[in-house]
Amino acid sequence: MSGYTVPLGYDGHATARWVQEPPKRAGRTDFERDRARVLHSAALRRLSAKTQVVAAGSADFPRTRLTHSLECAQIGRELGREIGCDPDLVDAACLAHDIGHSPFGHNGEFALNELGGFEGNAQSLRLLTRLEPKVIEAGLNLTRATLDATLKYPWFERPKYGVYPEDAEVFWWIRDGAPDGRLCLEAQVMDWADDVAYSVHDLEDGLHAGLIKFKTLISERAVVSQIAADLYCDDKTSVAELNEVLDALLALDAWPHVYDGTAGSLVALKNLTSELIGRFCVAAQEATLAAAGPGQLTRYAADLVVPRRQRLECALLKAIAMQYVMTRDGAARAQALERELLTELLFAVERGAPSTLDPLLRPGWGSATSDAERRRVVIDQIASLTDTSAIAWHHRLCAPH
Repeated sequence: MSGYTVPLGYDGHATARWVQEPPKRAGRTDFERDRARVLHSAALRRLSAKTQVVAAGSADFPRTRLTHSLECAQIGRELGREIGCDPDLVDAACLAHDIGHSPFGHNGEFALNELGGFEGNAQSLRLLTRLEPKVIEAGLNLTRATLDATLKYPWFERPKYGVYPEDAEVFWWIRDGAPDGRLCLEAQVMDWADDVAYSVHDLEDGLHAGLIKFKTLISERAVVSQIAADLYCDDKTSVAELNEVLDALLALDAWPHVYDGTAGSLVALKNLTSELIGRFCVAAQEATLAAAGPGQLTRYAADLVVPRRQRLECALLKAIAMQYVMTRDGAARAQALERELLTELLFAVERGAPSTLDPLLRPGWGSATSDAERRRVVIDQIASLTDTSAIAWHHRLCAPH
């Protein structure tokens, strides 16, 4: 037993930890304790200098991985609470959902995957259960339920997956008693909060930066719908259906037709984000409660129900960001340079290891018995870096002297 009050709707199995610990003080639930551990972790702080969409440090307004995670947590906490999940558990899972992601956003993730196998979600699990120092050989030693709630992809070896083979033992401990391949309700809330946060806020960042203009968006609706169909929807979704949904979405009164940086346009932009977030969350809350009926909704007692229309609206927002922000002029060249930097840095760290590794990772290098295991340690090192520290390490290890 943990010695803490077990939150309503959860049992001792849900609040168990990989390594048993004595309670430190009364008055906190196990999930409050989990949230505090994630919030105070060095890995979470490092997200402040990791790219979300726009390179970290290039401007003051756009999100970083940290601000995205904080916003995701706020959305997930409130949605989870409304349907019966423990809010601290969902908050902790949302804070942790991107904690293992690499420098330079998804572009850096792609580069590291090419160099030895990397998936940001699997790296997050590895960090939470192994790499972030709190309890020896247990990472942050979070509860089973909180770790399960971070698993957006609770399986191995698919295009998107949530665990490396090296971390199978703790993965199966987390999933003890869970239906095969099914996300717990708290993980589903985290996943939808993530989608809502980044789709709405990427739109807000793009409008603020002048990369997305309402008049252009109106005239290029067909392009956006096609991107959504190609990248973010299943084969059953037609462009015609997406055109209809997008027309209705753009007809909402909340859209600012012009953005010029004045107080009025900033207020209008913030009202748009509030309207969209509320629209997506209330729809999911009402549909879930209607489907599940009365009772405490936690873990595997129900699934989150997101109406089809809101899923398509969210997909269209992602397509808008893809068209006007992620593929903007100069983005491809900058991303190629980032991948080149990470490749050069990885080989430089590997050549100089173990002295080029942080002291925390040197024992892993020493105990590795194959080139693949050693490469995994090097990838752990590179993935831990921020955008700025990756550039600094590259300058130190790769620049001619």
